[in-house]
Amino acid sequence: MKLSSIFNNGMILQRDQPIKIFGTAKPFETIELLFKDLSYETKCDKNGYWEITLKPSNAGGPYNMTIKNKENQIYLHDILIGDIWVLSGQSNMELPLKRTLDLFSQELKNESNPFIRQFSMPMKYNFHHPQQMLDEGHWITAKQESLLNFSAVGYFFAKELYEQYQIPIGLIQTAVGGTPIEAWIPEASLRKIGGYEDDLEACKKNEFIQFTQEADRNRQAQWFKNLNKIDEGIKKRWASEPFQEKAKTFIVPNSWEGTELEHTRGAVWFQKKFDLPNGWLEDDIQLKLGTIIDADETYINGVLIGQTGYRYPPRRYHIPNGTLKKTDNLLSVRIISTETTGAFVPDMPYKISNHDYEIPLDGEWLYNIGAITEELKSATFFQYKPSGVYNALLAPLHFIRIKGVLWYQGESNTDVPEGYHKLFQTLVNNWRSKWQQDLLPVIFTQLSNFETHSKSATDSTWAMLREEQRKCLDIPHTAMAVTIDVGEHNDLHPQDKKSVGKRLSLCAKHLAYGESIVYSGPLLKKVNKVDSQIILDFDHAHGGLLCKGKSLQAFTICGEDLHYLPAKAEIRGNSVIVFHEQISQPMYVRYGWSDNPSTANLYNKEGLPASPFTTE
Repeated sequence: MKLSSIFNNGMILQRDQPIKIFGTAKPFETIELLFKDLSYETKCDKNGYWEITLKPSNAGGPYNMTIKNKENQIYLHDILIGDIWVLSGQSNMELPLKRTLDLFSQELKNESNPFIRQFSMPMKYNFHHPQQMLDEGHWITAKQESLLNFSAVGYFFAKELYEQYQIPIGLIQTAVGGTPIEAWIPEASLRKIGGYEDDLEACKKNEFIQFTQEADRNRQAQWFKNLNKIDEGIKKRWASEPFQEKAKTFIVPNSWEGTELEHTRGAVWFQKKFDLPNGWLEDDIQLKLGTIIDADETYINGVLIGQTGYRYPPRRYHIPNGTLKKTDNLLSVRIISTETTGAFVPDMPYKISNHDYEIPLDGEWLYNIGAITEELKSATFFQYKPSGVYNALLAPLHFIRIKGVLWYQGESNTDVPEGYHKLFQTLVNNWRSKWQQDLLPVIFTQLSNFETHSKSATDSTWAMLREEQRKCLDIPHTAMAVTIDVGEHNDLHPQDKKSVGKRLSLCAKHLAYGESIVYSGPLLKKVNKVDSQIILDFDHAHGGLLCKGKSLQAFTICGEDLHYLPAKAEIRGNSVIVFHEQISQPMYVRYGWSDNPSTANLYNKEGLPASPFTTE
């Protein structure tokens, strides 16, 4: 006898709705289930599948459950009844609390709540059919020993709900880093849209996937084998020995762009010497090297302190006791550039620290090129292919009842933002059909600000994707959390997931719990042209609009030539008046129209930011 893995110790089941428990056993076998002093019984069908529907329950627990047949029994304990929220999307939803400690270490230091739990499952894909059962995964509780593995967005969201409603909150974490939206949509729906047929057919062939993955592994292994063979830094022991050759200087942090290293693919070694300050104690020593493009191996006095294989994770390496000397320590970083221009990413911490002291590492370093080789193309990530993770991770959840879905995704669709609205509408319609909840609350996060700030209204694909997301609000019973003010220009994974979780919780309190609250920032409602001005009216401007700063920024306006100029903008009640002295016949207005509109400063009185938009 086997259960879908979501039915496990510590699980949370959805309150106030019939609860379906299901699994497999021998064909036509009798299954008995005991829960809350009630007994249920059913028989397996000819394929061995069985299901039992329990009566709706109020929030509460903990409870125990026993499921048995003639041969054995399964005993489940510590079961709670509460609200279940499915988390889906890509890496910013997946990002764990451990990646936010620069901002929230003190807040999380003593956090513990046994009534907030998360079900996590390993990344899988299936290109043949939607699965009915999950065969892996487990529930964790928001206690100190497991808290940092929670989705950061999910945890801060759940914390807000629990503090107000005092009911158990269960999170089911399905998000997979890097996935485009089409990876989460069923095959039949994608075939109706069109354009995905080649991938859908190719990925049905197991031998194609196996051949591609083996070829990728062999290609990558050969590339690194060759790199290590020709790397002068390995031959001359640059991990532990100072450069004997004439080295060049490099100011850290910085990009390789504009230097002789810009087009270097291979290995470059960087070194910096440092001494310890008086009173230094070897206790809880950490090396912070911002983030590095692409991969790094980091050594101190010849000891490998840490290594990271790709660009995004912060380099936070523990330095073992006994590694450091009083003077003349050698920090050596081998950066491996595979296919993009390397960098010590700016505006991040570069230092060694313990409880009492910090040793800054920014400034002048020395470097030598270890090896130059050809570019290494990325491997094929099949989890990005159409329908695969939907079949393996989301489809098996359609058989349980849930309160709603949180969606944080879009970064991987910025290359082609056109059509995102249609894909998202297809996604939502499928969820509501499969979960048999016509008004299933679906709450999504609009993309945060990222990359460098641009003063002009450029043709930003990030802005275009945000506009597609804003338009998705025409789908009934959805809500959007605007996060245009909590991103980081140099990090695709901004750490302030608390603001994101809180804004999503405001949407949930309104959409799923019926609260009459201000849950959104200002959203463009109506556009009027009056002489040389364009007047913008907004929803969610209760109590009036607010400018954070001396004057409104990030508005641009164009005339018939469609050439956008920075505009003047003034608040009048729930409206904004936009104009430019050189444009007598204005056509369109844009707000926050760039990858990183860091000057955008229109809010409502509740402190929620306005969504970027275009009136085109």
